[in-house]
Amino acid sequence: MSRLYDTVEPAVIDEEMLQKAVEEQGPKDEAGRIAKQEGIDFADVLSLRLDFKNILKIDNLWRFTSLTKLQMDNNIIEKIEGMDALVNLVWLDLSFNNIEVIEGLDKLTKIRDLTLYNNKISSIENMDALVDLHVLSVGNNELDQLENLIYLRRFKQLKTLNLSGNPFCDDPNFKHYVIAYLPTLQFLDYRLIDENTRAAANEQYTYPIQQLEHNEEQARKRIEDQEAKEAEFSLHKGAYVENLNGSALFDSMFADDTEGPKLALLPGVDELLTAYKEKYTAICQQIFEYGLKEHQRRGDEVSGFQTAVDEAKEDNRNMGMRKINDFNDYRRKLFTELAQSSDQAHIDTSLEQHNKEIDKLWDSLMALEMQLVDQLEDTIKEFERNMADMVSTFVENVQALISQCRDLENTHNEKLLEVAIVTLEKMVKNELDDELPDDVRMLFVDKDTITNAVGASHDLHLLKIDNKEDDIITRANNWLAALMERVHNEEEVKRNRHRVSEINNFIDHLREEVETFEIQAA
Repeated sequence: MSRLYDTVEPAVIDEEMLQKAVEEQGPKDEAGRIAKQEGIDFADVLSLRLDFKNILKIDNLWRFTSLTKLQMDNNIIEKIEGMDALVNLVWLDLSFNNIEVIEGLDKLTKIRDLTLYNNKISSIENMDALVDLHVLSVGNNELDQLENLIYLRRFKQLKTLNLSGNPFCDDPNFKHYVIAYLPTLQFLDYRLIDENTRAAANEQYTYPIQQLEHNEEQARKRIEDQEAKEAEFSLHKGAYVENLNGSALFDSMFADDTEGPKLALLPGVDELLTAYKEKYTAICQQIFEYGLKEHQRRGDEVSGFQTAVDEAKEDNRNMGMRKINDFNDYRRKLFTELAQSSDQAHIDTSLEQHNKEIDKLWDSLMALEMQLVDQLEDTIKEFERNMADMVSTFVENVQALISQCRDLENTHNEKLLEVAIVTLEKMVKNELDDELPDDVRMLFVDKDTITNAVGASHDLHLLKIDNKEDDIITRANNWLAALMERVHNEEEVKRNRHRVSEINNFIDHLREEVETFEIQAA
């Protein structure tokens, strides 16, 4: 049964409760005393028990980022929440609480064992993130729909399942249904599933399972197709040429063109539009193919640059490690010798020389770092020039191709205007053989009206072309600027600061060791 708290004050997970729980479960005796004196960092705690604490709300666990096991059974918790920071959690026990809905588990992707026994749960749901789930206990809850168990088919690693004590367990088909629909199970309600029972279950549900598997396969293919389309579109977008491998740009010019559909009804215009669209779409296809090719070239250039940078850093680090290893060999021999010496003058002279060797090591490591800084600076400058040239060439060629689209639009506009003027003249002379709708005839009140209509349509088309050109150029230039800012910041500024700090900390450590040795010797 669910726990009651109408006569007991609910507890809050506060600093005092957490500190006490960690200390109780931490090292004992002298190790425990030292740990308590120095303080325990919650980020280092791997296991935590908060059972039988009368806890109402899960809270204040954000510092336990290394936690792998959390036990919070036998409380009065009503909602699964406050655990987004526990990304390393593998084992979670929330049994004997008042939980009604399975939720709040999206960040716990490493969970293998989940216990929700004896709560008020009526539906198994919201567990998609638990891709490595092996053990699930939801017995003694309010589950009454066998069909709800089909949700668990997505957990391919699920081996152990406890459902005992739920309303649907009274269904005479319960056991066979679970075994047939969840083929990965090895244990049901703490009992091993024998082969005879499995065979009987599979026979009983042969046809429903076949239909379900067929539907699942169709759904899987739809998902794969959708993911492939999204990946393809992402590639096209990264190359700045999405929707250019077809008539999308051409069609967009007429999407908001109120005059275009009317003008298309003029005699001979349909043939003009067909020829125009064919040529226009062919140019868009050229832009599309060129964009993908240049995207690949830029990607190869970035990969080559990153490889060169990584190799330079690795070579530099290896040279530094050789110097450090040589120094460590010298230091070990010196300290071994000095540990056996009782000649204080000799010890002082040797330690003084040792300090000079530390200074030399610092000089050597910093010289290597400055050498790497210069090397990376030259590499980055060359990379920046290459990328600027590539993007500049890409922009120029795209502009040239889009200019061809603009020329096609200008040519089409001239031909359309000619058709419109000829149509107007025929209407004035009453020589027009074609029947035109009334809204089209309204454009031919006079020459200015029809000319303005053709001009408005033309201006809108040019605007669409200009916008596409601006969009491609802006995105390409913004990508380059962001890339180079990241390169300068990460490969020059951040890396250099980190390396200098690393060297200084190492040298300080060496000097502290000398001071410690001197104190011990004294």
